[in-house]
Amino acid sequence: MDFAALSLRDHTTGQLTDLSRVLGLGESVESPAQLLGDLLGAAADRSLSEPPMWPSDIADDATPVEFSVAFDEDGSLTLRVLGETVAEQPGPAANLRATRRVLESLADRYQLSFERFHAVEDLFLTDDPYGDFALWYSLILGPGSEPQFKVYFNPEVRGREHAPVLVAEALTRLGLGEAYRTATEHAILRGDLDRFSFFALDLHEQPRSRVKVYISHDAAEASDMVRAAAAAPGVDLERVRDFCSLVGGSGPFTERPLVSSYAFVEGDTDRPSNYSLYLPIRDYVEDDEEARERVAALLERHHLDTQVLDRALDALTSRPLRDGVGLIAHVSLRMDPVRPGVTVYLSAEAYSTTPPRVRQEIA
Repeated sequence: MDFAALSLRDHTTGQLTDLSRVLGLGESVESPAQLLGDLLGAAADRSLSEPPMWPSDIADDATPVEFSVAFDEDGSLTLRVLGETVAEQPGPAANLRATRRVLESLADRYQLSFERFHAVEDLFLTDDPYGDFALWYSLILGPGSEPQFKVYFNPEVRGREHAPVLVAEALTRLGLGEAYRTATEHAILRGDLDRFSFFALDLHEQPRSRVKVYISHDAAEASDMVRAAAAAPGVDLERVRDFCSLVGGSGPFTERPLVSSYAFVEGDTDRPSNYSLYLPIRDYVEDDEEARERVAALLERHHLDTQVLDRALDALTSRPLRDGVGLIAHVSLRMDPVRPGVTVYLSAEAYSTTPPRVRQEIA
């Protein structure tokens, strides 16, 4: 295959089609593939032989798409796509407007609810956004169901120093004012090393629709993550410690930060229903073969199917796993009383593959 002759649309929608089939989400996936093509915006039909239109922070090679496979402990699977719509004249503000236009055009077709979005949009959506992004989307695909959507705001969109105020006010407007105190008492304890990194909303009206707060932890130890996890009732804290060790090693985690997320659903007031921990495994392994070994061990620990992982990797690439690092980008542990499990985040590698780190051979 002449890889460079493909467009970004060809590459990523082909991967989505293959992933959907190997995960058993249906033989016909033309609708989600078309949907993803539309969500890519102006970058969709640009040849991969040309540089990316926009250096998206979603992936290391600037691909504005990342896939993930959610393994639930009951055996069910969900496929997710994190993305950024690229405008004709791309930039944080232009991409924000493009993403919003596309999502609003889908509102009637997929019965999206923008009530909570509108309640906080003036906080996070500005004509002069600070940072690398202002609005991302997530496309969620499950067996036998319509696609669902989620949006991610940037709490640092007006500068890092303003993020705590924006998050506190957003939670208050959504009836979760006490949740801010819970998050800060458990996860914002080390000065500039802990910071609010995302604020997310599900765009559907259901009892389990979530408001999510994400906190990044630079140079964290496993003990920092245990303390953060304790904000959610009923979390098995030893599983958090075990996850850090099995996936990332002994710590401290001084490369890309670990990330906590708190999810609040209907009936929550001050404490989250769900805690998830995200570990950027690509920074703590030498290549994707090592990453695959660690993730497989994690899946086995939680009685999840490692063959699904291998089928998903095969759907994305034919390259040997030892030839790069970052195909497996993140891994998360979901401590949810309703849908506990593990999620594995996979790169599209549309533009490039990050070379592996040098393995330390034993003489």
